[in-house]
Amino acid sequence: MKKIYASSLLALPLCLVLSNPSYADFKGLNLSSNIGFVSEYSFRGIAQSDENFAVQGGFDAAHDSGFYAGVWGSSVDFNDGDEANIEIDLYAGYSGEVKGVNYDVGVIYYAYPGANSSLDYDFWEGSLAVGYDFDAFAASASFNYSPEFFGNSGDAQYYALNVDVPLPRDISLSTHIGFQEIDDNTTFGVPDYMDWSAGLGYNLNGFDLSLQYVDTNLDEPSECADGCSQRAIFGIAKSF
Repeated sequence: MKKIYASSLLALPLCLVLSNPSYADFKGLNLSSNIGFVSEYSFRGIAQSDENFAVQGGFDAAHDSGFYAGVWGSSVDFNDGDEANIEIDLYAGYSGEVKGVNYDVGVIYYAYPGANSSLDYDFWEGSLAVGYDFDAFAASASFNYSPEFFGNSGDAQYYALNVDVPLPRDISLSTHIGFQEIDDNTTFGVPDYMDWSAGLGYNLNGFDLSLQYVDTNLDEPSECADGCSQRAIFGIAKSF
């Protein structure tokens, strides 16, 4: 799940695939793509790949005017009898800057081809994010809203704060904290919860390497069956 301000407008808490460099520039339209894998696909602190490896990739189109659109996908495993094997996200929005304050308004649709329609996995979200670069670090805040969240679990809100700090030797430090509210907790399977993460990033010969610590305040197995406790996630991606 992809994009918050600057690098991740839909909280897509740290999917570990970066896609900034463009390989085309046509009348202000910049195109870019990315491909990579992670040791686990985690979305807002909860495992989406049954705590196993996931292959991910996407394609982005951004115009100099501020409008952008893209598609991103990942392998998934909800341990649901192989109902869903892939997630495909379609997103679009507008980003800009006013007096040094960056803003991003967007919408994203999460689709799970192959899943039984009765599971109601597909859903969409709208989001708003603002951020500011203080030179020593960059901070952003975002809000996501879905009128009908994953699994037909009612309306949901997600609040997030992110801080990115450049370190020596071109290493980057990213920190995140978020809070997920869900109308129908019983249907979704977990109560409202907090998630947080801290990670390091480094570009090695054109490959984006990342290592993340991810955790939530959910207790296993009383509040979350699996995939929501503390863990480390490694990722490698290539952008074109």
